Amino acid sequence: MAFGRDQHQMMSEINVTPLVDVMLVLLIIFMVTAPMMIHGVDVSLPETSASPVPSGEEDRLIISITADKKLHINKTAVKFSFLREKLAAIMENRTDQRVFLKADKEVPYGYVVSVMSEIKGAGVDQLGMLTKPVELADR
Repeated sequence: MAFGRDQHQMMSEINVTPLVDVMLVLLIIFMVTAPMMIHGVDVSLPETSASPVPSGEEDRLIISITADKKLHINKTAVKFSFLREKLAAIMENRTDQRVFLKADKEVPYGYVVSVMSEIKGAGVDQLGMLTKPVELADR
C-alpha cells in the first residue's frame, strides 16, 4: 500500500522533522554551555579619563611586581607561594578592602594574571591597576 503511488517508485522527499529536532537540541546545549566557557579574572580596570589615585600612600595597599618577578606588599618582599595567605591575613584587619597592583612593563602578562588570581583568591574584590600616566607630548 503506497497510498496512491506505485510501489516501485522511490520516495524523493526529505523528512526534516528529525533534523529540526537535532538542531534544537544542539542549540540548547550551546546556549547552556557557552557562558561556562568564559574564563578570566574579574578586574575593574580604570578608564582613560579617570582621575589619579589620591595620595596617602600609607593607607594604600600596593602589590608591586619587579622586572625580575619579585613581589612586594607595599615595601615588604613576599614570595609568590605565600602571597595569598599573607594578603588574606592583612585584609582581615583592614577597613579599606582595595588593593592596587603595579607591575613592571617587562613582566610577562601570564605572570601578572597569575598574581591577580592569587589576589582574588585572598578575598580581594576591588583591584586597581597603577600605571604611569601618558604625557601629552608622547601622543
